[in-house]
Amino acid sequence: MAQIELQTIQRPQECSYLGRHILAEFYGCNSNILNNMELIEEMMVDAAVECGATVVEKSFHMFSPYGVSGVVIISESHLAIHTWPELGYAAVDLFTCGETCDPKVAYEYLKKQFNAISTSYSELKRGLMNAENGEVLIKPFEIKEQQ
Repeated sequence: MAQIELQTIQRPQECSYLGRHILAEFYGCNSNILNNMELIEEMMVDAAVECGATVVEKSFHMFSPYGVSGVVIISESHLAIHTWPELGYAAVDLFTCGETCDPKVAYEYLKKQFNAISTSYSELKRGLMNAENGEVLIKPFEIKEQQ
């Protein structure tokens, strides 16, 4: 297996990103909502539209005895969801590229729709770019396991 040597780079003064990726968690949600595939699909498509995205395709699956997984493909990237109705929990990824849509708007929309008792999210900037020349920069990182 070839090794890739990561180089440390000096971050330029002016930089931009290819995309924004929100990893969201919703706790204490209504289990009837989380176990309704048609409703989840409608909410995810509406979240995409609300944030200014262009819906290309969608695919959702109902698990037995419960739980829904699905993805909405948008011109700007994707929105994905996995639900655990028995726990009142949903995990959602909202990844958008470009400046035409805002994944935070989709997050806020879903937060209201799920009527969650508690929520949390992390936002990642994906594809760090040098704004001066448009080159994608190498952003070294390592994944640390929790002890």
